Amino acid sequence: MRRKELFEKVIEYFEKEMPIAETELEYANPFELLVAVILSAQCTDKRVNQITPELLERFPTPQKMADVDPMEVFEYIKSCSYPNNKAKHLVGMSKKLLELYSGVVPSEVDELQKLPGVGRKTANVIASVVYNKPTLAVDTHVFRVAARIGLSVNAKNPLATENQLMEYIPQHLVAKAHHWLILHGRYTCVARKPKCVKCGLTQICKFYRENNDI
Repeated sequence: MRRKELFEKVIEYFEKEMPIAETELEYANPFELLVAVILSAQCTDKRVNQITPELLERFPTPQKMADVDPMEVFEYIKSCSYPNNKAKHLVGMSKKLLELYSGVVPSEVDELQKLPGVGRKTANVIASVVYNKPTLAVDTHVFRVAARIGLSVNAKNPLATENQLMEYIPQHLVAKAHHWLILHGRYTCVARKPKCVKCGLTQICKFYRENNDI
């Protein structure tokens, strides 16, 4: 099967099975989502959603978060992974947000990456979810699912996967496709024991074909 056809079939499947695909992080504004995405690195969305209400009640704006010692932020986020680093990132991000953008979360990926704790993946999430830009964040789920299905071929890193996916996914579907792949990886195509019996993509999936002699 040609890759273009594979992408078409995968998109057709997800449009039918997952017509609504959105982030599972809870937020009320761009700053809150930026905080949540920084916290979500190597941490579950469920855990982040448990942390952010109290954190953001105490520090609802970049002005409030920029004005404290990172150890004060640490006390609110210590149940997530790498809390020391993330506390420093959140305070640093808030300061830089005020310094460069008057506290307004920018919409461009290059601008977002000037903020502490914001790499390409985080920047792509914000640009996509908040500003509906055709950017595709590649986390561990997207990286794994794309490779297993065969959407990416021999991609050695997230950027290579991103470039291959962007080549075939129509621009107007990029934001939704990001969530399709994440949610599929989170609940069906899981890392250790993928739930192939529950998956409707087995007939076109490279991983399933190679592991089931079909």
